[in-house]
Amino acid sequence: MAITFRPISMICTLMSLFLTSSAQTCSNYTFLTDRVFSSCRDLPYLQAHLHWNYSPSTKRIEIAYRATQTSTGWIAWAINPTGIGMAGSQALVAFRHSNGSMIAYPTALTNYNPSMQPHALSFPVSNISTEHSNDEMIIFAVVGPLSNNTTVNHVWQTGSSVLKNIPRIHPISGDNVQSMGTIDFHSG
Repeated sequence: MAITFRPISMICTLMSLFLTSSAQTCSNYTFLTDRVFSSCRDLPYLQAHLHWNYSPSTKRIEIAYRATQTSTGWIAWAINPTGIGMAGSQALVAFRHSNGSMIAYPTALTNYNPSMQPHALSFPVSNISTEHSNDEMIIFAVVGPLSNNTTVNHVWQTGSSVLKNIPRIHPISGDNVQSMGTIDFHSG
């Protein structure tokens, strides 16, 4: 009897792992607010995903950046209009404020020791909001129109702590320093 249960147990375990990992992709994700995005990309680091709708007529991009995060950490997604990497990026950051509410705002990352204080960006951004559920934080926003084109260098981050309502530094090795790439909002 124990021999019969072992293969069944192994099959059940493998199926649950498959179902758990497939649930984490962007293409089958359902937002709590019934928002729908026509394009998405599973980002290769930090268990993060980017969803978007691009409007050719307005050249604006409605985005949802989501990443695995506890209620005490923070997430950020940024466009770097001048180069590759964090320095020079224009970011949207989200975390749980000390009053218990979720907060999201834009900030400029001018160097490798940014203040993470609210700051205007070099391109328009509107409708910024955030939510935290099921061990994920999500930033929603409308970006653009962008001055150059629909292909941008972007950076994404997660950090484990917030002190006095300011996100603290993220790890400076591993996935955190590799979390950057290029994305074309028009072609996907």
